[in-house]
Amino acid sequence: MVSYPWKEHYDMEDFRQIIAILRHPGGCPWDMVQDHHSIRRNFIEEVYEACEGIDTENTELLKEELGDVMMQVLFHASIEEDAGRFDINDVADYAVKKLIFRHPHVFGTRVVSGTEEVLVNWDELKRQEKHQQTYTDTLNSVARTLPALWRAEKVQKKAAKAGFDWPDVSGPFAKIEEEAGELREASAARTNVEEELGDLLFAVVNAARFLDIDPEVALNRATDKFITRFQRVEDGANSAGTDMKKMPLSELEILWQKAKQQEE
Repeated sequence: MVSYPWKEHYDMEDFRQIIAILRHPGGCPWDMVQDHHSIRRNFIEEVYEACEGIDTENTELLKEELGDVMMQVLFHASIEEDAGRFDINDVADYAVKKLIFRHPHVFGTRVVSGTEEVLVNWDELKRQEKHQQTYTDTLNSVARTLPALWRAEKVQKKAAKAGFDWPDVSGPFAKIEEEAGELREASAARTNVEEELGDLLFAVVNAARFLDIDPEVALNRATDKFITRFQRVEDGANSAGTDMKKMPLSELEILWQKAKQQEE
């Protein structure tokens, strides 16, 4: 048994020590056998759960989930410390130096007119920092681990900064129609279906960008709406004493239209 002092209020150093205890002999058998890859998904899930606290404006949930995110950061840093490559202080050192470098209007002499110029400078300094020589380098720098819709949106924004963009939203709208037609043709021919579907999704994200809509948020809300309508359809079938799975599609469509009318 590990004896750790009880305190009314623990701090970040306590947090770091607890992670170290859990990961080393005498600690937790599960924690001791984890590596970066085995807890990678946990890291992603914790970030999304913290976002739920933000979306629901639940400060207690946000506090809890930020702690879980920080636990993941400390866990990964502890693994690297054991390997002798870096520790959590090196992480802090890198982050602080980056923030100072990317904020010359705060820590240097550069003058900015507002937030838009701050973002322009940020991108310029980031390219210097990452040694990005071409516009394509900036596109390739977008993490492939991002949700696909967000990655597409971010790549499109970087391409737009290089002057490669439609003049207005009519371009993406026309592209959606074109790609939808190509997807129908591919489906009929049973060739390149995945490629054409990807092109259509990419065009839809482009339209979302022009309309200043977050495609992830839009799709999640559409999914929530579908679930709500589906429940009404199921409730309608149950009220009729029927398992919806046994109902013909034509009857389900009637219930679906009734579900939509309830929203008007």
